[in-house]
Parts: sequence; C-alpha cells; structure tokens
Amino acid sequence: MRTARLMGVAGLGLSLAASAGVPDALAAGPGLSAYQGAWVLEGRDCADVFSSAGKGRAFKKPIDIFAPAFIVSGKRLKTPMATCSIKSVRPTGDRQLLVLDCANAVAAQEVRVYMMPQQNGPLKRYYNEQDPAGTGYQRCSK
Repeated sequence: MRTARLMGVAGLGLSLAASAGVPDALAAGPGLSAYQGAWVLEGRDCADVFSSAGKGRAFKKPIDIFAPAFIVSGKRLKTPMATCSIKSVRPTGDRQLLVLDCANAVAAQEVRVYMMPQQNGPLKRYYNEQDPAGTGYQRCSK
C-alpha cells in the first residue's frame, strides 16, 4: 500500500474518496475538460517523456517510472507506474480536489490530489490544502 501511495504522490508527482458521503462531489466527467491530455513537469521536455500514439500521447518506451508526468483521457489518469480511475472532482476554495482510485503492479489505493488549472494553459498541483506554491505542469497535447 505504501508503494501505491508513493507513486500517487510522486507521479503528479502526482498526489490525485469515493464520492459517497460527499454531497458536493461532482461526477468525474464535467470537471475534467481542463485536465485532458498529456502533462509533464514545467521545464521538462515533452519529447523526453512522451511519444505520439495515434490521436494522443503515450509514455515513451522504455518508460521512465520516475518521470513527473501523467496523461488524462476521459475519466482515466495514468502515471508511468499507475492507472487511476477519477472518482470525483470537487471544488475546494480556488482549487479542485480530484479523488482517484489508483492501482499499480503492487497495490491499489485511493489517492487525493489538489489541482488548479491556470489561465494561460498550464496547471498547478498542490501537495495538500496548505501548500501555497504548488508545482507547475505544462500540457504536451490534448
């Protein structure tokens, strides 16, 4: 379980509850349009992490399991090591909380990620509600 949590934290580097008992939780679809596509840590080269795969992007092989990158397609989020189902998206102040059900080769675990799409295209990922700075990610493709 610790490995799954570390991958969730590292992969969005990522850190991305079932919505039961959360009345203001939104269905995963409506709040996800700003997140669709391939994303990499600002300052990294997209070509180092992703390759073209038909209409979109895929992780370049051999996969760098430590690459700070992810791909959102529909209600799925993939990191180099884990595949997640996006269970809910809900506002928390100026940010959004994405609740993920993630699995890798070792374990499965729920992961919570705080993100905020930026006006000019990139997005910020926050480690928790108190993180004032966040980490920037740039979109490589939609």
